[in-house]
Order: sequence, then C-alpha cells, then structure tokens
Amino acid sequence: MNQEIYAKLTEIIKPYLPEDVDAASIAKDSHLVNDLNINSTHLVDIVLDVEDAFDITIEDDELDNMETVAASIALIEQKSENK
Repeated sequence: MNQEIYAKLTEIIKPYLPEDVDAASIAKDSHLVNDLNINSTHLVDIVLDVEDAFDITIEDDELDNMETVAASIALIEQKSENK
C-alpha cells in the first residue's frame, strides 16, 4: 500500500472529521462512515478533494469502493495507473 497516498488521503480527511473523532484514529482499516463518523455530505467533499489532489475522476458507481481508507487508497492507485 502506497504510504504517500495514505499520507495525502489522511490530510484530505482530517478537516472533515467531527469534533469527537481524533485525527490519530485514521487508520488504513478505518471505515469512513462507521469508524470516523464522516457524514454523506463530507464524503462527497472528500471525493472532490481526492479527485483534485490526485488528478483523477471517480465515477458515481465507484463511490461504494471508497468505504474504508484502504479501499480508497486502492481506488486511487488504480485510477492513477490508468491515467
């Protein structure tokens, strides 16, 4: 798993965490909604930020592939390779 992508993704997620969730709790196996309590509106913001940061396009039907941090990294890696 790409540490550079993980670090960048963590920085993207941090501003969207609710006050009761510590940024240190972002782990590769963290579920964005269930573990990090990110709401659906912020999920869309995260996807838009990921698209900008990695210069990729994530289709609506691929959003389900971003449920966890690790799954998001895998999707980013796949999209980056296919550019």
